[in-house]
Amino acid sequence: MTISTQKLTLEEFLNLPEEDCNLELIEGEAIPKITPTLNHSRLTLALCILLENWVKNRGELGLKWSVILKRNNQDWVPVPDLLYISYDRLPKDELKDTACPKPPELVIEIISPGQTFGTLSQKAMDYLKAGVSRVWLVDSFAKNITIFYPDKSLEIKEGKDSLQDEILPELDLTVEQIFEEADLV
Repeated sequence: MTISTQKLTLEEFLNLPEEDCNLELIEGEAIPKITPTLNHSRLTLALCILLENWVKNRGELGLKWSVILKRNNQDWVPVPDLLYISYDRLPKDELKDTACPKPPELVIEIISPGQTFGTLSQKAMDYLKAGVSRVWLVDSFAKNITIFYPDKSLEIKEGKDSLQDEILPELDLTVEQIFEEADLV
């Protein structure tokens, strides 16, 4: 469903009145993001709980925080389920109550009913082309996480597989821990 049929500039989009749904700017149109379900909500909460202590003094963990990017040379403002941006990339003194102005290190998208792995894989590739360092695509049905990298093939992690990554220093987390915290085992 499209909220606006007229093409919007980035400034017009960012100045839209707040709605009851999250809107993404895609090719100049305000598009509502799919409403999450129970498993989606549980996974989002689990990820927030597990990442909250790790992120302290490192950066910001954003929940449904829109981010200003470029896609196909057009302004693109997606609303990832979660994002992490370090204070190295976005210093504390540059934080404002607006859309994230720089590509984050990590974007996490959780597959919702009505979405396909293929569609979200394309979105993951768009995130990488726009400067995001990693994208985690979380699948509650398969109970796995597909990690997209800008410079190598994707990896599928499951069970006791570690999510350690050089861009996420000292993060000690497994896929199993996330699904256990979400009570989806």
